[in-house]
Amino acid sequence: MTDLGTDSSAWTPAQWESWRAEVRRLADEQDAVILAHNYQVAPIQDIADHVGDSLALSRIAAESPARTIVFCGVHFMAETAKILSPAKRVLIPDAAAGCSLADTITADQLRAWKTEYPGAVVVSYVNTTAAVKAETDICCTSSNAVEVVSSIPADTPVLFGPDQFLGAHVRRMTGRDNIHVWLGECHVHADISPTALVDKVHANPEAELYVHPECGCTTSALWLAESGELPQERTHVLSTGGMLDLARTSTAAKVLVATEIGMLHQLRQANPHTVFEPVNPRAACPFMGMITPEKLLACLRDGTDEVDVDPATATKARSAVERMIAIGRSGRGE
Repeated sequence: MTDLGTDSSAWTPAQWESWRAEVRRLADEQDAVILAHNYQVAPIQDIADHVGDSLALSRIAAESPARTIVFCGVHFMAETAKILSPAKRVLIPDAAAGCSLADTITADQLRAWKTEYPGAVVVSYVNTTAAVKAETDICCTSSNAVEVVSSIPADTPVLFGPDQFLGAHVRRMTGRDNIHVWLGECHVHADISPTALVDKVHANPEAELYVHPECGCTTSALWLAESGELPQERTHVLSTGGMLDLARTSTAAKVLVATEIGMLHQLRQANPHTVFEPVNPRAACPFMGMITPEKLLACLRDGTDEVDVDPATATKARSAVERMIAIGRSGRGE
């Protein structure tokens, strides 16, 4: 193998080709399937066996015959893969790759919250730790959160967490006033502000708009549509999977995208005829960025870092995920 050095930003085309060949060789040798989240850097997305959202990837991993799962994403995603594939070895190229949203609620905090609302049903976004999922009644994704909450009797209180923007969206779409929302957020999506959104729309009046419901600007996007400033048929609040589905058939000249900028790579591949432009070009997740080409290679070569979940915790967490899957449309994740 060509000597790669330690800084992939300075690699030559020959070094990149050597890296790709070695990654694929090691994956075959380790009987590993490589999964990459939509927010990963482009080279990792391109080398992966599958690219997508965290839950869809975990379900693919569970169905794969491979004995090893290499999850290029953040830690809770690798945990979810382990929950759904307890007999498989799950690796993440950097175990320190956390999540600002998942970190906003702990299992202890959720247990304390539950004591304040006896009889409430806990609905947790899949962007949570295994320990939090284990204290959850039903998990949800951004694409099926409304459906999951709607499946709960209307007179039953709901504790929804940890994303406050997704929770507000669910409350708005269901019209329920008994949804109590945890005040957590993904700092990257929260920083895609209403002001940035309005400015982008004004500068691109003919563009379509894709907004992830974790964004701090989701309410503003819907307000623009309701006021007629941005036609409703051009305003779309979507999960990452939903964005890709719509992009594949879009005839728009330009689409403004409000989510983490790693998503643009998949959108541009899905539809090279449309210009996809970020609402906030600085919306890059530093935790996703911790998974580098060099670390992926080391992960395959050295078997690090392995992710495990306590079996009792995994069993309870798996039940929350499976209840969501049983409700219906759950193939798309965050």
